[in-house]
Amino acid sequence: MARVFVYGTLKKGQPNYKHMINTAKGLAKFQGRGRTVEKYPLVIAGKYNIPYMLNIPGTGHHVAGEIYSVDDQMLQFLDEFEGCPDMYQRTLMRIEVVEWEGKGGGAGEGRAAADGVVECFVYSTMTYPPEWVGLPYHDSYDSSGKHGLSYVLRESR
Repeated sequence: MARVFVYGTLKKGQPNYKHMINTAKGLAKFQGRGRTVEKYPLVIAGKYNIPYMLNIPGTGHHVAGEIYSVDDQMLQFLDEFEGCPDMYQRTLMRIEVVEWEGKGGGAGEGRAAADGVVECFVYSTMTYPPEWVGLPYHDSYDSSGKHGLSYVLRESR
């Protein structure tokens, strides 16, 4: 199992969450909520209003999201879904655990380090148009947030 941190449309209550709970695509178990230890720019860009975390450490905000434990099948699905490695790149990032799901738990699986930080795969991008750096930065994503940039589902494009 691998840890994945999602910050956009794959979170609970967001337009693509359905993929995270579709066991035909693999297993994804919600572990808790977290935020990036380093700051990153989270922008909403393109004609489909897609959230992108630009891989520019130290710029932007501590981005909030959800931590999942996923099997190899789900990780492979997510790579394809996220257009990895062209649109997004999957990299390891340090995530500060804000809230852990459940109490106790398995032998280390899903448990945070003593400092409350875990390493997770994150889909961020180093391949973006330079003007995206000038877009507003968000610390959290909600497809129906006050930014007014509603995400366009793939089936509607």
